[in-house]
Amino acid sequence: MRITNGMMLNSMMRNMGRNLNKMQKYEENLATGKRFLTPSDDPIGVSRSLRLNTEVANMEQFKRNTEDAQSWLDTTEVAISNLVEVFQRAKELTMQAATGTNSINERQAIAGEITQLRDQIINIGNTTYAGSYIFSGFKTDKPLFDTTGKYYLKNDAADPSQTLKTNEIIEFNVGISERMGINFLPQRIFGNMNGGTMDGAINAASDITTGDTPQMISIFNQLITDLNDNSETGIKNAISRLDRHFNNVNAIRAEIGVKTNRLELTLNRIDDDTINLKGLLSKNEDADMSEVIMNLKMMENVYQASLSGGARIIQPSLMDFLR
Repeated sequence: MRITNGMMLNSMMRNMGRNLNKMQKYEENLATGKRFLTPSDDPIGVSRSLRLNTEVANMEQFKRNTEDAQSWLDTTEVAISNLVEVFQRAKELTMQAATGTNSINERQAIAGEITQLRDQIINIGNTTYAGSYIFSGFKTDKPLFDTTGKYYLKNDAADPSQTLKTNEIIEFNVGISERMGINFLPQRIFGNMNGGTMDGAINAASDITTGDTPQMISIFNQLITDLNDNSETGIKNAISRLDRHFNNVNAIRAEIGVKTNRLELTLNRIDDDTINLKGLLSKNEDADMSEVIMNLKMMENVYQASLSGGARIIQPSLMDFLR
C-alpha cells in the first residue's frame, strides 16, 4: 500500500487531537476535583452517584421530618407539663377545701381559683404548633374547645358539626418504612362524657362530636358547683376524680418522653447514615489528585512527543528546494 505524505499528515493530526483531548480531560479533572463530568466519562459511576445523591436527599428529608416531629413533641410536652401543674394546684385547693373548718365564703373563693384553672385547661387544649392545633387530630386548622370547654372542632358557627375519630393519628416519616405518630388525641387526655361518667375510667375509645363535653372539664365544673354550694361530699368525691386524671396525664407525659428519646436516637442514626453516604459519594466522584496530576504530566509528555514526531513527518516540499 502506497503511503502518501497527505496520509501521514492526516494521521498525525488525528493523533495530536486525540492526545490533546485526553490532556484536556485531565485538566478538567484537576480543575473540578471530579472523576467524571459527563455520563459518557463513566456511565456506571454516574449511575451510582445518582443513586447515592438520592439517598442523601432522602436522609436530609428524614432529618427535617424528625426535627419537625421533635418540635411538635416539645410543644406537646410543654402543654402536658402545664396540665400537670394545673392538676397539682387543683388537688391542693381541693384538699384544702375538703376540711370541715372551711366556711362557705372560703370555699367560694377556692371555687374562683378552680374556675381559672379550668379556663387554663381550655387554653392548653387549644395549644398550637406552627399554626396547627396539636390536640385536634387531623383537623389541625380547628380549635379543640370553645370558650365554655366543650369540644368545638369548628372555625365558625356556620360550619357543620365535626367528628374527631379515634384513629386520627398524625404520622411523620422518619426513615425508610419507619413512621411515628406524634399527636395525642384529646380522648386520651381529656376524656369524653359521651359514653363516660365523671367517676368512671377515662373514656378514650369513643369518637368526639362537636358539642360533647370532656370528662376533665366536667369534673372541674362539678367541683366548682360543689364548692359554691358548700357540698363537702362533692368536694371529697372530686379528689379521686382529679387523681385519676392526674395519673393519666403523667402517663402521657412519660410516653412523650419515650417518643422524644426515640426521635433523638433516630436523628443520630440519620446523621451517621448521611455521613456514610456522603463518604461513599466522595469516593465515587472525587478524583485522586495525585493520580490526576501524574496522568496530566504524562499526557503533556506524550503530546510534546507527538509534536516533535509531527515535525519530522512534515517533509521538505519542492518549494523549499526552489528557494
